[in-house]
Amino acid sequence: TAEWRAAILNRDDSRPVVIRRRYDIADKELVAIYAAADMGQLLIDGLASGVWVDAPQLSDAELCDIELMILQAARVRFSRTEYIACPSCGRTLYDIQSTLATIKSRTSHLKDLKIGVMGCIVNGPGEMADADYGYVGSSPEHITLYRCREIVERNIHQSEALDHLIEIIKRDGRWQEPK
Repeated sequence: TAEWRAAILNRDDSRPVVIRRRYDIADKELVAIYAAADMGQLLIDGLASGVWVDAPQLSDAELCDIELMILQAARVRFSRTEYIACPSCGRTLYDIQSTLATIKSRTSHLKDLKIGVMGCIVNGPGEMADADYGYVGSSPEHITLYRCREIVERNIHQSEALDHLIEIIKRDGRWQEPK
């Protein structure tokens, strides 16, 4: 990475930089980890605007998925919904793991959107401060929904909260039907 950084900084032009690296590994997760570690800092520092992961043992679809994940993690390009979830503690007021899975199953097709899924009203709003929408436990079996940092609906029964969240996203014009 130090060599790449020096080469990029010593260039004579201002054309966009795409970083390319080859990996002779058949495991998609390992390729993703190594590529993110190798290329991520240059993207975060604004020295590159694209990545090209070359791993002949992986399919084009797998490589595209890895490249898009790296670009999103570095905040260069958003291609899928991003979720911010609390780690859960004794104040969590619902089964956050299964709820997050359900929320993902209904919203993961959306692009350029951040959804915070927080267990309680104590730390949740602060932890999801940069989310576009928030789903926060407010009392047993009840959820408060947020748009950015603003409360939109309070104390909705958990059985109805995801439908209410989707309606808010639709009203804001940010919903797309799944393909």
